Amino acid sequence: MSLLKHFISQSRKSLFALPLLIILLCAGTANGAPVNGMKEYRLRLFHTHTGERIDIVYRRGDQYLPEALDQLDHYLRDHRTGTVHHYDPRVFDLLHDLTADLGEPDTEVNVICGYRTPWSNEYLRTHGHGVASHSLHMQALAIDIRIPGVKTSDLRDAALAMHRGGVGYYSSSDFVHVDVGRERRW
Repeated sequence: MSLLKHFISQSRKSLFALPLLIILLCAGTANGAPVNGMKEYRLRLFHTHTGERIDIVYRRGDQYLPEALDQLDHYLRDHRTGTVHHYDPRVFDLLHDLTADLGEPDTEVNVICGYRTPWSNEYLRTHGHGVASHSLHMQALAIDIRIPGVKTSDLRDAALAMHRGGVGYYSSSDFVHVDVGRERRW
């Protein structure tokens, strides 16, 4: 903050310092940098079934942003039925931390599957998609993802190293399941 105070005092002396101050203030809000001293948590997602994108700050410091969580819940709705379910925000923290651990904090994550209604889950299960009958997708505790440019085996390994829930590896379908349930792997 002393650097900011320095530029403010300099801007009083010279109009040439003002543009630099504006640039510094704007740069301070990008890439998860603190805003009012609070770190921002951002997700960039692309849904492979709906074609929708979202780029959203969902948390500042320890405070989740209710409007952002509502937008994420809608974004991750069951794309077959349109049903929305409230997601556990730990899933968003998991995605945020996973991309950071992979060295890709600003990357756009491809979403294969978010929330599933019991109907959608049963439909997929009975049509041979290897879906569990009590999938955590139905509780909005799970998400299936891939990250362009990152091998799914590397994504799986990074998720396993976090020890924060279940990790399923689907190499033939090129995605990884992550959830915030009990720790397990398949």
